[in-house]
Amino acid sequence: MNDWIHRFSGYEPSDERRREALCTVGNGYFATRGAWAGSSATDHHYPGTYLAGYYNRLIDDVDDHLVENESLVNLPDWLPLTVAINDGDWITPDTCEVLEHDQELDLLRGVLTRRFRLRDPLGREISGVERRFASMADPHLAGQTLAITVTGWAGHLRLGSAVNGAVRNCGVERYRKLSGRHLTEVSPTVDDDNLMVAAATSQSRHRVAVGIRTVAAHNGSPVAGWTTRTDSDSAYAELVVPVQAGDVVTAEKVAAIHGSRDVGISEPLLATQTALAHAPGFDQLREAHVLAWSQLWQRFSIELEEPFDGTMAAVRLNLFHLLQSASAHSGDTDAGVPARGLHGEAYRGHIFWDELFVFPLLTLRMPALTRSLLRYRYRRLPAARQAARRAGYPGAMFPWQSGSDGREESQRLHLNPLSGRWTEDATFRQRHVGLAIAYTMWQYVEMTGDLEFLGDRGAEVIIEVARFFAGLAEYDQGRDRYVIRGVVGPDEFHTGYPSRPAAGIDNNSYTNVLAVWLFGVAAKALQRLPAWRRAELTATLGLRSEELSHWDELTRRMYVPFHDGVISQFEGYEQLTELDWQHYRSTYGDIRRLDRILEAEGRDVTSYQVSKQADVLMLLYLLPRRELHDLMERLGYPFTATTVRATVEYYLARTCHGSSLSAVVHAWGLAMLDPDRALEFLEQALHSDAGDPSQTGTAAEGIHLGAMAGSIDLIQRCFTGLGGTNDVLRFGPRWPAKLGTLRMVLRYRGHRIVAKVSTSRVTLTVDPGPGPAIAVRCFGRTRLLRPGESRRWSSRGG
Repeated sequence: MNDWIHRFSGYEPSDERRREALCTVGNGYFATRGAWAGSSATDHHYPGTYLAGYYNRLIDDVDDHLVENESLVNLPDWLPLTVAINDGDWITPDTCEVLEHDQELDLLRGVLTRRFRLRDPLGREISGVERRFASMADPHLAGQTLAITVTGWAGHLRLGSAVNGAVRNCGVERYRKLSGRHLTEVSPTVDDDNLMVAAATSQSRHRVAVGIRTVAAHNGSPVAGWTTRTDSDSAYAELVVPVQAGDVVTAEKVAAIHGSRDVGISEPLLATQTALAHAPGFDQLREAHVLAWSQLWQRFSIELEEPFDGTMAAVRLNLFHLLQSASAHSGDTDAGVPARGLHGEAYRGHIFWDELFVFPLLTLRMPALTRSLLRYRYRRLPAARQAARRAGYPGAMFPWQSGSDGREESQRLHLNPLSGRWTEDATFRQRHVGLAIAYTMWQYVEMTGDLEFLGDRGAEVIIEVARFFAGLAEYDQGRDRYVIRGVVGPDEFHTGYPSRPAAGIDNNSYTNVLAVWLFGVAAKALQRLPAWRRAELTATLGLRSEELSHWDELTRRMYVPFHDGVISQFEGYEQLTELDWQHYRSTYGDIRRLDRILEAEGRDVTSYQVSKQADVLMLLYLLPRRELHDLMERLGYPFTATTVRATVEYYLARTCHGSSLSAVVHAWGLAMLDPDRALEFLEQALHSDAGDPSQTGTAAEGIHLGAMAGSIDLIQRCFTGLGGTNDVLRFGPRWPAKLGTLRMVLRYRGHRIVAKVSTSRVTLTVDPGPGPAIAVRCFGRTRLLRPGESRRWSSRGG
């Protein structure tokens, strides 16, 4: 078994769209789905190319409500590279008998290969090999080749190449009744046999240009004579080649893409024309691309010796799609971390909180990339401040769903495809997204020691989010504690109580406890700054000593609900009705979207003790046990190992795992309690998109980037106990023997470190070079590790 090759055998129309998402090729600047070259949007195919950060708004009338949605735009399709026999139709696996069909995604080299053998309705056969990639060496270029072998007939082979500008956003079925045509001023041209399509987005006025250069050969000899044409949307080229049985006709295409948000260009069409004029041929372009990938894999090397079957293949696939969504080329895009990568149109390409699960992998290997991606949030701090003011609060209120300018992009109406009804969607009340943003900024600083970033950007965001949550907290005289009302937690199902739907719930434990954590961190962030910068920031923000005192009070007086020795998901959760889980599993089978099932039955999920995904358990994911214990103790709440176990078991029994992130968080919560069950959830997380098609949900609409990254982070941090606080790199292994031995490469405080972890041993080796020693704590022992040194820690001492 080759863990570097992700293979799909056969042609399965019902699964093609998921395969297309999983066979996407990208480079962090743009990505193209793995659709059949030249296919149209149908139930079986969805070609799509997306540039990071290119959004557009459209308005629809839904049940007499004007609904505005901002979407990541599907751009002109550069893929069409097709063949036909004589005067017949273009050959596709949907119009011919499929004799052979295989796809191989080479993760090591970043190249997708499709091999096929088709028989047309007249019995004539062709076999073909198509390869494609989006260059990791030059983010504006892509390459594609097609080789066709004629089998048992003679005549003419027609070769077609095109840029298709007649595209729209229709990749998500539940959005199809809404507007999807984002491109306007579509202008196809032919420039010295190169095909170009320029266009603009209708509202955001971004301009884009997609161009291709195609050359052909017959039995190895170049062939000229392309016929070109354009229509209102697209540019086409066609070549007719006389062939005999056994002949081979090849086409080689180089594509270029530019947009008006690019830096260092004059204008997208001119930049695309220039790129094509100077681009090398396919082989040379691929060589540079493969080198770039090899260097990426060296940085992100994570190896498991003799793990259980399929683990390394899944790790590599998930890393591959992470790096196609967020690479060094993402730094200038100002696009954040889209929840579905650049692989499809689910969630309309919006940014949620998935960076929370992504940055731990990036920061420990490409810290400069994390820093660049965090600037997406900092640039939208003014919008978050305005949102807080409009809601009547101080500080900054970041949106649950973010797009181009940082306003709230969450839908206010949600279509239930089971019932066909539109219902109110109040998930925008997930104020905890601001806590996640502040958390990621603080964790970046802790792992990198980048006090410059903290002073220039991070501390300001952390303080403003702390201000918002301090304003959100109200004093409850009866309890003599502070409460936070009217929010939604990570669960998402409970957007209100049965008596007040969509109005939010009160005292979500995750929100309240993480807010307490933030108040402490905000004070620490100020103390970490040099005195001069602390004085500047305090003056600029008008930060008063009374605010700091109030934050300290909140760390002692915030209310956290409990029941029966369990942390309550929110106030009143235990009073909700228990669900008959056995009935719903036996009736529906897949119950991950219980909210839709219950609504279709005329019920409301807010009436039941049902969670879509981990909520309270997120606290165990984000905070080390000791830190969480200290927070609870400061608040005056008992928090013991018994509390942790009871809480984990309680919500395991009441969670339907409707989110791909749920398996990641549950594995983390179980790691110290029940390692075997933790490994079961690790397997689920690793294969959440690429496993059994009946269990992969909406992967056809785009991969789940947070789950893909989070599954690897379970290996990297959860089972190794890897973390960093107070300038100390820490390991606390709880390593499962079933995973074999781990070897991974890390970057920490400017050093490259090779770490090896097993059930009883941790070995760290630091590359030679300049820089100070680093402090490492493992198995309760702290040692200094200098450049060029290697040290070993054993659970048995030594």
